Amino acid sequence: MLSRHAFESTEGDTARAALRVIANAMLLKPETRQMFVSQGYSIDACRKLRTDDWDTEFLISRILFLSTYGTDINITDLIENHQLAERVIDNLKRHMDVLSDKQKQKLDPTEELALCELLKLIFNVTHFCKEKVSAFAPAVTPIVALLWKQEVSDTNPLEAPFSPLVNSLLNIDLKADESQLALFPSEDPVKVILRLVDLLDRGIRFYSGNDLETIVTPVVSLLTKLHESAPQPIQQKLRECLLPTAQDRQTVLGRGESLPAKLLQNSTNPSAPAIRDAISHLLFELSDKDASQFVENVGYGFASGFLFQNNVPIPASMAATFNKGDASGVQMPVNPITGQFLDKENIIDAPEMSEEEKERDAERLFVLFERLKKTGVIKVQNPVEQAVNEGRFEELSDEYVEELD
Repeated sequence: MLSRHAFESTEGDTARAALRVIANAMLLKPETRQMFVSQGYSIDACRKLRTDDWDTEFLISRILFLSTYGTDINITDLIENHQLAERVIDNLKRHMDVLSDKQKQKLDPTEELALCELLKLIFNVTHFCKEKVSAFAPAVTPIVALLWKQEVSDTNPLEAPFSPLVNSLLNIDLKADESQLALFPSEDPVKVILRLVDLLDRGIRFYSGNDLETIVTPVVSLLTKLHESAPQPIQQKLRECLLPTAQDRQTVLGRGESLPAKLLQNSTNPSAPAIRDAISHLLFELSDKDASQFVENVGYGFASGFLFQNNVPIPASMAATFNKGDASGVQMPVNPITGQFLDKENIIDAPEMSEEEKERDAERLFVLFERLKKTGVIKVQNPVEQAVNEGRFEELSDEYVEELD
């Protein structure tokens, strides 16, 4: 009865009232989603998606979005035979046209809600129907344009529509010619990249906890995906923005306040595994997926965990000092573990260890290596055991006295 009123009524207010009840029912009672699909009304929803009314677009987008969860909806059929992709793209273009309406004094809140639901629908459809993502390539142009729909807030930088806009791009084919033209326009090829870097910079400083995981991680993932498909000059610009600079190497990497430092800090964040992994993959991608280059860019301290977890062979030259350009471009030696310029390291003026202190440290190392062997995490031979096997270990009697000069 509700579906008939929603899709067959000639009264706009009646239809919207019925759509609102259906949308609420599908949100609160998941079993009603399959009922809606089984009745065949998902096809009618695609037809009704062609509308000039923001409220209707919002409701239809939400209904279709909820229909993608826990149902047997045939998304391929909706794209191939019922113009789902074309109507979504047409609606996006309507939202883009609002940007050029100079007479519009303030944003319509319903238009904003409709856009967010439409973007969520794009993400789900392209996620659950990967074989048809090419149909949404024309959506990249209006999505990119909408990144400038409003100014970025300092208090909530990834508030709507920015977070939904970023998410909507994650599954679309960004290597298609149409996507490339929108993402890297000839008049300003780095415009989109810099906008996303700005969103990342603000977001990683503002959000924490679960918000950091759910809101900022997609920005990191999108930048990784863009680097894969970007022309070489754009890739170089991303490296300049996101990899440690000469200024960062004045101290141990990851201890400053720059964006690269914040990325490194969160690449080992134990309470945020999603963004931790996403950042490590981004930095590895920025290093051309080369383990040696990765270690040089971020230091072995930050690179080792990622390389081990992803079964990437550890570079043979890991312990060797390498050179990086300082602020003036002069090549300076760098500590391979910390990533800091060697001449900027603090020299610790400590007295030489006594024999007793050396023995205690040796005992602690012995116990540590034995524990590592038992965990099975890594294959390691205790250096004391190795010394004994190689005949380099000498047992001294209690009466032994070392003669000093």
